Amino acid sequence: MAEIKKGSLVRVVREKLENSLEAKASDNRFPAYIFESQGEIVDTRGDYAFIKFGKVPTPNIWLRLDQLEKFE
Repeated sequence: MAEIKKGSLVRVVREKLENSLEAKASDNRFPAYIFESQGEIVDTRGDYAFIKFGKVPTPNIWLRLDQLEKFE
C-alpha cells in the first residue's frame, strides 16, 4: 500500500471507522461524503491525519491514518 502523507487524496474506510473510539466520541452518523468523495490530508501528527473534504463547505476532521485509504 502506498504511504499516506500530507497532500495525499484519501477516503475513509467505513468498516475501520465504525465502532472505533472516534465514532464513539461523537455523533456516529457520519456523512456519506467522507466515504464516497476524496479528501486531502492537510496535516499529520503521529497516527492521525487532518483531512479537508473539498467541493462543498464541510468541517475538517482528524482521523487515524489506519482508517484511511488512498482515493483511486
